[in-house]
Amino acid sequence: MKKDLNSRFNDAYQQASNTSEKLPQDVMLQFYAYYKQATRGNNYEQPSGNIELRNAFKINAWFQLNHLTEDEAKLEYIKLVKKYLK
Repeated sequence: MKKDLNSRFNDAYQQASNTSEKLPQDVMLQFYAYYKQATRGNNYEQPSGNIELRNAFKINAWFQLNHLTEDEAKLEYIKLVKKYLK
């Protein structure tokens, strides 16, 4: 099951990374937060980029997912891809 989940997550990530579809900023923030929680868990790090307000939104969105395990975040990320990119 875990390998299947990781495979589906990686496929979803590739699809999201390679899309040319323009998504609303709030949706992009969801993608960011679920991806970070799925890959880093609660091991927070400063977002890249030099726009402080944008970084604050990113880290706040990630903090809000701290109740999810990495596997739960992977499932939610897959759901986002299915909802917005299929």
